[in-house]
Amino acid sequence: MPTTDYEGLNAQLAALIGDEPDPLASTANFVALLYQGMDDVNWLGVYVLRGDALVLGPFQGNPACVRIPLGDGVCGTAAATGKTQRVEDVHTFPGHIVCDAASRSELVVPLKIDGKLVGVLDIDSPSLARFDDDDRAGVERLCRTFCDSRSGSRAFI
Repeated sequence: MPTTDYEGLNAQLAALIGDEPDPLASTANFVALLYQGMDDVNWLGVYVLRGDALVLGPFQGNPACVRIPLGDGVCGTAAATGKTQRVEDVHTFPGHIVCDAASRSELVVPLKIDGKLVGVLDIDSPSLARFDDDDRAGVERLCRTFCDSRSGSRAFI
């Protein structure tokens, strides 16, 4: 199983987005940093909450599903429940939405700014059971750093 330096990524993320006022630029750098910093990942991106659906935002990887209703698939479930979803085999997840047939496991973390859901971070891997509890904790910390940088009067995309 790959080992990711989440502490190092978190320090880099804080430096990249800390003073940046533009939410699109911050989100794009957040996604790019994680995609480059994590091994065995074939897709990584943000879905933004728009009404009762998640809409594709900045990402790295192949073209993806554009709109996911709340409650559908792994991303919609994470958004609807407000809880991180770590799925060892996406093909066993009820209602899984296939955007890339090569993806086998997935980690989806809800993004909350000032306690309000604004979207999710979605990470896919072509390997079964790619993500463990260390990955979950590390990515959740990165998401907190990202969301904390957008709190208060700073907008999210």
